[in-house]
Amino acid sequence: MKTLATQGRILFLTCMAVMLTACGDESGQAAAGARPLPPVTTDVSRLERQDIALDKTYSSLLRSDNEVTLVARVTGTLEARQFEQGDQVEKGQVLYTIEPEQYQALVKQREADLQSAKAERARAGRDAARYESLLKRSSVSRQQYDQALAEQQVARARVAQAEAALASARIDLGYTQVEAPVSGRIGLSQVNLGNLVNPGTELVTITPLDPLEVRFQMPLKDALELRSQLELDEMNQIHASLEVGGREGQPETRLTGALDFLGVRVDKQTSTVQAAASFANPDAKVLPGQFARVSIEGLKRYNVIAVPEIAVTQGLMGPQVFLVDEEGKARARTVELGEMAGEMQIILSGLEAGDTVVSGDPSGIKPGTPIKPRADSAAQEQGNDA
Repeated sequence: MKTLATQGRILFLTCMAVMLTACGDESGQAAAGARPLPPVTTDVSRLERQDIALDKTYSSLLRSDNEVTLVARVTGTLEARQFEQGDQVEKGQVLYTIEPEQYQALVKQREADLQSAKAERARAGRDAARYESLLKRSSVSRQQYDQALAEQQVARARVAQAEAALASARIDLGYTQVEAPVSGRIGLSQVNLGNLVNPGTELVTITPLDPLEVRFQMPLKDALELRSQLELDEMNQIHASLEVGGREGQPETRLTGALDFLGVRVDKQTSTVQAAASFANPDAKVLPGQFARVSIEGLKRYNVIAVPEIAVTQGLMGPQVFLVDEEGKARARTVELGEMAGEMQIILSGLEAGDTVVSGDPSGIKPGTPIKPRADSAAQEQGNDA
């Protein structure tokens, strides 16, 4: 009986040992089945600090800075109009005639008044000289002599008054010929011929189309950084381009110009600073009142770290970039993003010069993924190391 019991115990222990061995083999096979992550072939790059150009675009409404609305300066009947509505007019061109005859007559009258005043001044001068001679011989009193001098001063004042009246009359006569103060495209006449106009009556508007000025609002941060850059670069190194959407089926119109003005006051409501740029528009391709996109070219950020935009992904802690460690594996690094510069993303913190990062599409890459640099990027890395 003991033998049978002993044999049963041995059989039981043997079965248990077989089962434990089988379990150990399965766990070992499972551990052996945990294959490493496959390598991913992608672009990599070694970071260096650099000066990078920005692409800043702002919305704006086009305007003509030198647009002028002409008004009548004298009273009279509008006798003639010497232009066709909508024409291009040149500076100094006569546009209207406002009843010049009465102002010509007034000029003649003022000329006659001036001649009379000059004659009186000459007579008073002779009297003063004669009284001075008589006074020396005691033939007249001092009072008579002083009276002659006073009359001479009055005569001189009357000449000055007559000269001023004649000048004013001539100015009014000049206003009867309304001239274009600027060159540009003229609009519709606001007053018909034969109507009476008075000083201040609006006549017509002239809109210069070349050049055009664009005023736009720049965010305070952009304005401050631009002002800092202008301390290093000249204003004429900052260029501007203008794009206006074309009609259906037509390409956009693009003009080139220059930044002319950067304000020094901040709008409290919008936290923006006013800026202005001018654009040559010789063919009148764009018109005041159109909405446009203004791009400021020549803006830079100096000594910054930047990566391709595609290299930035969203991680649990925020934006991240994959670094390539010494073992050639990907490691996630949380970064602080700055501005976009075309296809490049400026990194404010999280990366340093000398880091090697995944600069291609990070799809399929996880922390610990072996990175196989693409051939062209690997050659570029070697060139940078050299």
